[in-house]
Amino acid sequence: MTLATEHAWLQRATCDASCVHAGADRPGRRWWIAVRTTLRVVAALALFSGVWILALPMPGRSHLQRGYCRLMLRSFGVRMAVSGGPIRNLRGVLVVSGHVSWLDIFSIGAVLPGSFVARADLIDWPALGPIVRIMKVIPIDRARLRRLPGVVEAVGDRLRDGHTVVAFPEGTTWCGLGYGRFRPAMFQAAVDANRPVQPLRLSYRHKDGRPSTVPAFVGDDSLLASIKRVITARRTVCHIHVESLQLPGGDRRDLARRCEAAVRGTPPSKTHAHALVA
Repeated sequence: MTLATEHAWLQRATCDASCVHAGADRPGRRWWIAVRTTLRVVAALALFSGVWILALPMPGRSHLQRGYCRLMLRSFGVRMAVSGGPIRNLRGVLVVSGHVSWLDIFSIGAVLPGSFVARADLIDWPALGPIVRIMKVIPIDRARLRRLPGVVEAVGDRLRDGHTVVAFPEGTTWCGLGYGRFRPAMFQAAVDANRPVQPLRLSYRHKDGRPSTVPAFVGDDSLLASIKRVITARRTVCHIHVESLQLPGGDRRDLARRCEAAVRGTPPSKTHAHALVA
């Protein structure tokens, strides 16, 4: 969702409600749509009641988190398709991708679970609040620039301690057809900690492969309206392409450009000399 602000440094998405189009279902099947929606709601509520399991300190917790996120996506009618290079089993990796929806938390958690850098008020949201607390979210108040260095330092500390951190460098959500520039601030944490960055190319599609804006969470959209749109859609497929791991180098802006090019699938340039080919 776009954040209204007076701060010029914040990126503001040009996407709004006109970008979002619900997926068409087969005509004459209202009874099945009602049954399917009911089953999904029941499954989502049941899974949400067990989210506390993710907080238990146990071996193999990352596998548990990946499995939980995949099940949660399924309860919303979302399937996963993962492609690209292998997911390297490294400690202390900054994961970055484009930002489309609240679903991104589960989509990325199903592939590379970690703690997320997220807007501070997300902690107070119904339904999602308890989940992001358990995932040890790093809150960022996007309207207060003076607090940004503290967030970058917190991310760097997590990376040095060997934890995976997930950030959305666009700073706000887009519809999935349009997108914003990667801001370099979060990449400074990887440079300071001398830890690699894993770009993920994330997109949502209909069952037939057409780009979908159903999961988009933009403009004045409410969380409940967005959840209803996703859970009543026939089928949404989240495609995640694992791009080449990027070494930090010494310039956060160059690192941001390299990762943005990887996420957008643009042709490589000479700045990609720091990429580890999968």
